[in-house]
Amino acid sequence: NGAICIQPCSPSFHGETSFVCEDRKWQMLSDACASLDVQSLFQVRMLLCTLARACNFLQRQTLLPSKHFGAGNHSCQADFSCIIPDILSSPAIPGNIADIVELLKKISLLLSENVTRGKMQSYSRIANHILNSSIISNWAFVKDRNAGSILLDSVNSFAGKLLLRNGSESIQEPFIATKGNSIHRNTSEKSFDFSMEFNSTGNISGQVVIPEEELLRLPRASKAISIAFPTLGAILETNQPDPTFVNGMVLSVSLPEELQNILLTFEKLNKLEQVGAQCVGWHSAERRWDPRACEVRAHNVTTVVCVCAHRRRTYRSFSILMAPAAPRSSLLDYITRVGLGLSILSLVLCLVIEAVVWHHVTKTEITYMRHFCLVNIAASLLVADILFILAAIVHNTALNYQLCVAVTFFLHFFYLALFFWMFTLGLLILYGLLLIFFKITRSVFLAAAFSIGYGCPLVISILTVAITEPKNGYLRSGACWLNWYETKALLAFVVPALSIIVMNLIVVVVVVVKTGRSSVGEGCKSQDLSSVIRVSKNVALLTPLLGLTWGFGLATIIDSRSLAFHVVFALLNAFQGFFILLFGTLLDRKTRESLRMNCLSSRRKWGLEKVKFINFP
Repeated sequence: NGAICIQPCSPSFHGETSFVCEDRKWQMLSDACASLDVQSLFQVRMLLCTLARACNFLQRQTLLPSKHFGAGNHSCQADFSCIIPDILSSPAIPGNIADIVELLKKISLLLSENVTRGKMQSYSRIANHILNSSIISNWAFVKDRNAGSILLDSVNSFAGKLLLRNGSESIQEPFIATKGNSIHRNTSEKSFDFSMEFNSTGNISGQVVIPEEELLRLPRASKAISIAFPTLGAILETNQPDPTFVNGMVLSVSLPEELQNILLTFEKLNKLEQVGAQCVGWHSAERRWDPRACEVRAHNVTTVVCVCAHRRRTYRSFSILMAPAAPRSSLLDYITRVGLGLSILSLVLCLVIEAVVWHHVTKTEITYMRHFCLVNIAASLLVADILFILAAIVHNTALNYQLCVAVTFFLHFFYLALFFWMFTLGLLILYGLLLIFFKITRSVFLAAAFSIGYGCPLVISILTVAITEPKNGYLRSGACWLNWYETKALLAFVVPALSIIVMNLIVVVVVVVKTGRSSVGEGCKSQDLSSVIRVSKNVALLTPLLGLTWGFGLATIIDSRSLAFHVVFALLNAFQGFFILLFGTLLDRKTRESLRMNCLSSRRKWGLEKVKFINFP
């Protein structure tokens, strides 16, 4: 596995084909076999340009008619039509695709002066040849994984220099379209509408709108160029680690720097009702889709309206993404909202009850330690739940990157603190069961508990942000949470959490063994039954307090498309605060007795001895 095999191409092609061994089979890795000679094509084009300049120079010097110098012949043409027949007659195989991308890049860098309509038409015909929907699958085997991004940048750069005749221009090919208009501050709202073929089954549409308030920023008359690519999205996603795919056409713009925001409307390719959408901009430097560039303005089954920030050096191309793996369900949203609300209220009530009964339930060292852990578990989860809501608000509305980083850092820290305090509670239970004759002082316990509960999470959180943020790999695409696909920053949460779940599972096993031992060897069915009840009660009490419900998250990783697994996981964890209140506080005998004592003292204090209160069973 992993071995690489390189084979030469057939005699009529130049280049090589690479294969990789996977599961005892050779899989094609890249195909660089090509029939085109881009270098010679480009040299021919450069020679023709030189001849054209010479012709024009001699014509101006001698003042003779252009027919004497071959004007109108191939040697004096100012566009690229002379090389188009060779390109269009070549098969769009991966090797030729790579060569054509390289040719377009060189043209955009060296021959982009005075881009006339003829030049843009020839350039579009060349690009259209490798953007045809029937050959998109060949892009997966192009050796340079950034070829799609290079093509996008080249077309944007070349089209941005298009000269406008009579204030407007429109050049359309089946799989690439370019439109341009003159704009100035007194112009009303300007829009570019596209309706293009996506595949043999139908068309797809898109629209770029420059709002009137943006046009007022212009100090002088300028031009606006927009380019539409109905199939380029499928090419750009082939080198994306995130399992999302482009669900609309790619729309590029070339605008004056003064214009900051534009409106874009995308028709969805996949129009299923449960499919969500995310507005994104293509980060030309990092070569990835970036959700920070856009936000959703409107969204329905068929179309998405985005508000996007135009930055000439970073964001010039935009589209919409759709994530196929995670199931979207209103039931999940409902469970999360209700569960988080109930969890926050339960945790606040839990902390209030603990404050009321604190002096009554912490008279011994072991009960003090237990309730101290319980309070810190509740406090950590309460803050984490509030930050979870804040993270969703920041992502959906503010789109502030620095604030998103800060929220993610503290969310990471408090979720880790939750697990490490549950780990501390698990160690305390082992201490109470196994080290009966070994006593630790309160000061030693507090020092050890704070080091584990808050010290370890703080170190992990700081190291995570310090290592990944300089590379822009701290946040994941589309949410204020740790990155996974690029830097695996999420491992800084998953590895400690799963390790603690495993350790606490061992604690529960020890508790089951110790509490069930009294019935071993005894034939009395009533004792066996009481032992089973006692064990079941202990397991039910410890499962939420030690975080074992989070272990069900493994099921959502194994089968991420299963809605049932996601629903169970959401139920168990959204309601964890309620379970902590129920099993950690209300079902604790000493806490109930202390509450009753406080109720009785309050009744005597306020003269309410005759008023009956509901007693806890």
